[in-house]
Amino acid sequence: MKKPFFWEKAKKALINKDKRLGKIILAYPKDFLFTKSDPFYTLARSIVGQQISVKAAQAVWDRYEKKIKKVNPKNTLNMHFMTLKSCGLSRQKISYLKSLSNGFVKNEINPSKWKELSNEEIISELVTIKGIGRWTAEMFLIFNLCRPDVFPVDDLGLIKGICNCYNLKYPITKSHAIKMSTKWKPYRSVATWYFWRSLDPIPVEY
Repeated sequence: MKKPFFWEKAKKALINKDKRLGKIILAYPKDFLFTKSDPFYTLARSIVGQQISVKAAQAVWDRYEKKIKKVNPKNTLNMHFMTLKSCGLSRQKISYLKSLSNGFVKNEINPSKWKELSNEEIISELVTIKGIGRWTAEMFLIFNLCRPDVFPVDDLGLIKGICNCYNLKYPITKSHAIKMSTKWKPYRSVATWYFWRSLDPIPVEY
């Protein structure tokens, strides 16, 4: 897998700007963000990962991939409710996955135009899809479109990683986190990924 074109430049910039974050970056010299080129895959995986731990999300996704064989909208639409439920998916997440799949099959969701839009424009479009909120849209920006400066402040893992790194009492407020994030611009996606990496035994993937 190819690392994002900006990854090494971002690492150097963040190490120079922030010694504490720099220690985390240096602890994982060979790791980098894995991006996916398939929009449906990223959005579906983000839905699966909503409000559960990275480890739990990975377990559910692994079962889903095993049952479905090939992850795509048509196969997801054709999967029986009980089959999806047996993967560990809630009724609500199954509904979201079916709705997402239907949007792709009917060409109501058109990812090809998103590459030309700003982060906020893409988020505005994505949140109109059932089951996709701002957090899921931000995961798409990071893991599919590979945007370098996304800061998903609603992500509890990110906040926990920041608190651990700077010895702050968990949780800090969103406004505090956003203020801290200014020094990581224009590579906040990279900073976010390393805060996640500091918490989990496996790299985060969507």
